[in-house]
Amino acid sequence: MAERNGVYWVSRMQDVDRDEWNRLADRYETPLLDWDWLRILEDSGSVSPEEGWIPQHCLLYHDERLIAAAPLYVKTHSVGEFVFDYAWAEVAEQLGARYYPKLVAMSPLTPAIGYRFLVGEGEDEAATVSRVVEEIELFCRSNDLHGFSILWPEPDFAALVGEESFTHWRHQHYEWENDSFSSFDDYLAVFRKNQRRNIRRERASMEDQGLTIATSLARDVPQDHLDTMYRYYLNTNEQFGPWAARFLNESFFRMVREACGDRVLLTSAYEDRATPVGMAMLLHKRHRLIGRYWGAERFVPNLHFNLCYYEPIRWAIEHGVRTFDPGMGSSHKVRRGFRAVATHSLHRFFDERMQLVMKMNIDKINRYEQMHIEHLNDHLPFAQRPAPSSSNRTTSGSQSGPH
Repeated sequence: MAERNGVYWVSRMQDVDRDEWNRLADRYETPLLDWDWLRILEDSGSVSPEEGWIPQHCLLYHDERLIAAAPLYVKTHSVGEFVFDYAWAEVAEQLGARYYPKLVAMSPLTPAIGYRFLVGEGEDEAATVSRVVEEIELFCRSNDLHGFSILWPEPDFAALVGEESFTHWRHQHYEWENDSFSSFDDYLAVFRKNQRRNIRRERASMEDQGLTIATSLARDVPQDHLDTMYRYYLNTNEQFGPWAARFLNESFFRMVREACGDRVLLTSAYEDRATPVGMAMLLHKRHRLIGRYWGAERFVPNLHFNLCYYEPIRWAIEHGVRTFDPGMGSSHKVRRGFRAVATHSLHRFFDERMQLVMKMNIDKINRYEQMHIEHLNDHLPFAQRPAPSSSNRTTSGSQSGPH
């Protein structure tokens, strides 16, 4: 058998050795690039050509050893990306240019900062990233793809890719940082008196309504809890009508416990029976926590705040988590201590007119978005105005659903 060297393209995570891929992925904090997570998205059919996601993963080998990998997807629409580039698609239509199909680099269906190319330890990261970008461009041009976008990138990766190759489009997101808290009371202490009292009241309202909140890894709960989580996920999305983010199917929730049970965290509210009345599902890896889905069998005042924010923050402090990404959504997150932060999507169009239009307008767009970020942070209910988060350092240049 010929020795593997150079670039290979595969259309299924199943075609990549799990241990080889995770040897690269385990270097990084995000759980969204782990082999198991990406694999069950595909195997469940939630990410598939039928859904407008065509996997085309780029692998770079040297002497039979996988030294870099990039999860990539050919897209025939922009649904499930949460970057909302429909205005650019309209510009393309006005110019008589084609916008789809395009290639996107992201962890599908998840608006959470953390995407990057996976590069092996000891490799020259800048040179390897540059090589992969070159191969991706060749792939796009050879397959008549009209653009390439990197969505929800890790800030250091976005800076490494640079503005020479891509246009950087700024977006507002949210993040909670653990400021060396040792307890939930430490978290409360940063707020002004009135908001501290409000949060305590919202926490106490769970017991007042006869609810007990528990947090468990998915591997430690019965499968019927994941079945309930799927049902609540559907309940939540039904409230959004045509704007729902109902992308995951029942098969996905059937696979989560076995495949990713040590990465998936469940916060659950119980009455006097075994089935939770409300649940939230989050992802965890080392020092990072990511909020994803939530739902309930009925409306319960303050249940959302407790399952999606307060209990995850309590758990994060207890387990040494440094950052908590609660997902996209409304500004009520600011009232709970989540800062608005800047993230970027990186874009390259292969139609020169599209590239020029974006470059001519992006600085103004980015300035307006930065003003929005600063406006949100002006309303943080902290006793003292915090220093800007490191996550807010920009590289040069609602609904996610439930949370």
